[in-house]
Amino acid sequence: MTKTLNVAMIGGGFMGKAHALAYAAMPMFFWPAPLIPVRKVLVDINPAAAENGRQRFGFEEASSDWRAVVARPDIDLVDIVTPNDSHAEIAIAAAKAGKHIICEKPLARTAAESKTMLDAVNAAGVIHMVAFNYRRTPAVALAQKFITEGRIGKIQNFRGTYLQDWSADPDSPLSWRFNKKIAGSGAVGDIGTHVVDLARYLVGDITAVNAMTHTYVKTRPLQSGGVDKLGAADKNSSGPRGEVDVDDEMLTMLRFANGAVGSIEATRNAYGRNNFLTFEIHGDRGSIVFNYERRDELQVMFADDPADVRGFRTIYTGPAHPYGDGLWPIPGLGIGYSETKIVECYDLCKAIASGQQPSPNFADGYRIEQIAEAILHSGENGAWVEVKA
Repeated sequence: MTKTLNVAMIGGGFMGKAHALAYAAMPMFFWPAPLIPVRKVLVDINPAAAENGRQRFGFEEASSDWRAVVARPDIDLVDIVTPNDSHAEIAIAAAKAGKHIICEKPLARTAAESKTMLDAVNAAGVIHMVAFNYRRTPAVALAQKFITEGRIGKIQNFRGTYLQDWSADPDSPLSWRFNKKIAGSGAVGDIGTHVVDLARYLVGDITAVNAMTHTYVKTRPLQSGGVDKLGAADKNSSGPRGEVDVDDEMLTMLRFANGAVGSIEATRNAYGRNNFLTFEIHGDRGSIVFNYERRDELQVMFADDPADVRGFRTIYTGPAHPYGDGLWPIPGLGIGYSETKIVECYDLCKAIASGQQPSPNFADGYRIEQIAEAILHSGENGAWVEVKA
């Protein structure tokens, strides 16, 4: 009989919904499952919010005391889906209590804070994962397979973007994501780190950056109530406003350890772009293109194709591709955000069952924070910044 995994989830917002769905659905997709997640305890900021989350997300218990929950002997996994400023405190306590941990990205607000988390999990010997889920998209994993097999040869160039428009309206609310003390950074940490993760996953480590950063909207309307609000659906042009002290835009050049070059652009102020996470990779034997808004598709061009069929072809991911045997039986049937979280849950449970660290883990999260800090530093001084090992 498959063993169970008792989960305590700290946080009940948007990401809590995504993670709870993954715990419920993973055994339905990947059977026999490596472990059966049990949604044991939902923790939120007060008893009412916790009870609401418990009912909504299917947990057995509710609590507003994460410290007491983390210390419980019946909890196997602590899932951190809180704002960035609490990641380190919760993760360190969970590690000391001997719990496995998954933490939403970015791992922390700074590289130094991330290092304390990495040190804690290393000392405790627990399994740890940071939730950069986009690399679990089958088309992205297929791109990585082609690169590993040498299908596009030696990589020369990587170009990545992550463009959204939910904060383009200056009258959209002052989410905690615009507060440096809570978030650490703006577009760099929130969405830029996703592209950094993909670049490292597909190409290799980044050794130097040269960036521009900019804040377009200096103030935003203060939120009312205790629920964090994203986007411009709840606009307020007449109420009191608070300061925005993080970046809205990041554009950086990259140097990779293997000699490749590249660039990343990330902004949440691009009208018309919803979740425009893309990459284009050129090697000396071919090219690969991906757009998350068309996430069932991977475009590839191989230089050794016959002359009469040279050009980009579109592959629709399905059962023959990474994770395909556990998802849907027909290519192009439709992969969504929830499936990437289901696959993430599967890989985490496999890691816990086997005792082998997954990827990306806290070491990757720490390295990505080092790169993010280099981008921010370069954005301030306009010079190339080396990312030290």
